[in-house]
Amino acid sequence: MRVNKIIQEHYKGRKIIHIDMDCFFAAVEIKDKPELKNKPVAVAGSATERGVVTTCNYIARKFGVKSAMPSITAKKLCPNIIFLPVNIEKYKNISMKIQQIYKCYTKIIEPISLDEAYLDVTNSKYCNGNPEEMAYQMRKKILDDFEITASAGISSNKFLSKIASDWNKPNGQFSIKDKDIEQFVLTIPIRKVPGIGEKTEKILLSKGLKNCCDLQKIKEKELIGVLGKYGSNLYLLCRGIDSRQVESNKISKSFSVEDTYAKDLETLEECANEMKIIFDKLKNRLKISDDKDRPIKSCFIKVKYNDFKLVSSQKSYDKLHYDIFYDLLLKIYKTNAKPIRLLGAGIQFNNSETSQLNLDII
Repeated sequence: MRVNKIIQEHYKGRKIIHIDMDCFFAAVEIKDKPELKNKPVAVAGSATERGVVTTCNYIARKFGVKSAMPSITAKKLCPNIIFLPVNIEKYKNISMKIQQIYKCYTKIIEPISLDEAYLDVTNSKYCNGNPEEMAYQMRKKILDDFEITASAGISSNKFLSKIASDWNKPNGQFSIKDKDIEQFVLTIPIRKVPGIGEKTEKILLSKGLKNCCDLQKIKEKELIGVLGKYGSNLYLLCRGIDSRQVESNKISKSFSVEDTYAKDLETLEECANEMKIIFDKLKNRLKISDDKDRPIKSCFIKVKYNDFKLVSSQKSYDKLHYDIFYDLLLKIYKTNAKPIRLLGAGIQFNNSETSQLNLDII
């Protein structure tokens, strides 16, 4: 069966919009400081060597600056870059207002982060059911109300709509029609496919697989042999087939807190003291969150060393108890006692409806 026929039978006229704000944090800050409009700007935790770029505008990107880059590296690439502090509450406030715009067109909205969301407008009657016109109107309203731009992608599934939203960035939109999917997906680079990160990309590149056209030449069993269960998903995704629904009430799988330190943590005692602080933050934030009554499945910590290597450790446990996090920290520290720049702690939830696990917070 040809891919086009599978798509036509599988999606039955679905209309999915992916909206992605352009350089959201930086755009919000520049809106409040218009004198920075034509200058390289980055929003970062700090302008020092300990800081990390959260996002930056397109002027800074031309110099090679990008998200998750150490501030000191960004400064070397772009000596005139202007660093601004993160103001997460401001971004949350604007993000909530932007979601109100989305709700004028559909109630089926899945926020992915503060700056992007999927919208299922399949049954929306607005704009005579035209998703391109809906996307245009939403982007125009965002620009008129907040003086920031957004890009949009329109297709019949989440994978393709996200790919499309990158196509005409910034401040543009792009549609991928069902009849064009089979040909369009051939040139999509493997790194654009959901689930393919740096490690998986290296594995695939080592086998000469650079894009979806290359992946389509590999049998499903071979992909499963290399990538496990994900191989089955990849077999479909590289053909433009994605059955994931837009989940308006998507339940989070985890809850976590982390801190980055101005000075490396050198000793186990320092790490333990900071872990206790993080644990208290985690416990207090969980108590006031919408997730406070959900059963816990496991506890985990993550550690980032001063060379930016990231490691994590996890243990199944149904209570929030500091000793569990300390044991995980001790396990990692004994394995590698290098200076630490970031510590994080969190829990994964048990989403089983029949679970009777104890949620006591000790």
